[in-house]
Amino acid sequence: MDWLLLVASFCIGIVVGLTGMGGGALMTPALIFFFKVDPLVAISSDLVASAVMKPAGAYVHLRRKTVNLRLVAFLCLGSVPAAFCGVLITRAVSDGEALQSFLQKALGVALLIAALGLIVRAYLRLLERARVRDGKVGPYRSGPPVVVVRPIPTVIVGVLGGLVVGVTSVGSGSLIIITLMALYPGLKAAELVGTDLVQAVPLVASAAISHLLFGDFSLSLTVPMLLGAVPGAFLGAQVSSRAPGGLVRRALSFVLLASSLKLLGVSTANTAIALVLALLIAPPMWMLVRRHHGFPAMSGARWFRRPAREATTPEADAPSDVSG
Repeated sequence: MDWLLLVASFCIGIVVGLTGMGGGALMTPALIFFFKVDPLVAISSDLVASAVMKPAGAYVHLRRKTVNLRLVAFLCLGSVPAAFCGVLITRAVSDGEALQSFLQKALGVALLIAALGLIVRAYLRLLERARVRDGKVGPYRSGPPVVVVRPIPTVIVGVLGGLVVGVTSVGSGSLIIITLMALYPGLKAAELVGTDLVQAVPLVASAAISHLLFGDFSLSLTVPMLLGAVPGAFLGAQVSSRAPGGLVRRALSFVLLASSLKLLGVSTANTAIALVLALLIAPPMWMLVRRHHGFPAMSGARWFRRPAREATTPEADAPSDVSG
């Protein structure tokens, strides 16, 4: 038993439980950089572990009826076969060093997109809060989402997301949810997360089966990953309502940016410069964005304005977990 891997998996599981994102985006780079695992082995083992962990969160959202099953069906129509084929694509590239180099660069691009996606997600959530506050939309709904499903764009999203997940193990909880936000702005946060989690179950299962058949799965890696990540995710979910989710997501974006730059071959010095610039520039820019939309520069303070027609509900008054 690799106890260091178990501890790392536990910590990553906590982040997943707190944010709902970051499993493959954090675990796969950790396996590659810190445990010196070949990219294909890391991706294969992480996908198999994710296939075991995903159903628990999906079950919770199904019970709460925060899942659009029609949306799930069209997403899976594209993502399930695409994820299975993603592994065949990696095998078609070539074997040996060329394959590992391809996977490393593909993973780097996926992580960079995921980091940008977190920023887009936070901004869209901020806009949603502003619309509710100003009375432009009604208070937060409960029950099943009411949206008009767009089959063809949804299937295309599934295909693209499935390919990325099959090749890199990243995207089931980060990339796809961003495209869902763009296609279906009427979905609330819980509905987006619930729909994404449920569609991720067959998606990740398909990619995991393909990696079991054609990849390079390692049971010795997967067992400690599961033993650490499952209780970590449970603990993270328990404290998610009290934890500073916005801070966690910003830290996750920072880690994703660092990992993506290293995977893409950026030197350590240039990576450090990019991270320092991000730390110096991003916070004041986000404060300006919050002020522009009528919120305090710092999260946790009272909103600047609250029209009389706004519905005062616990959900409307609660600060967003990503926009802080």
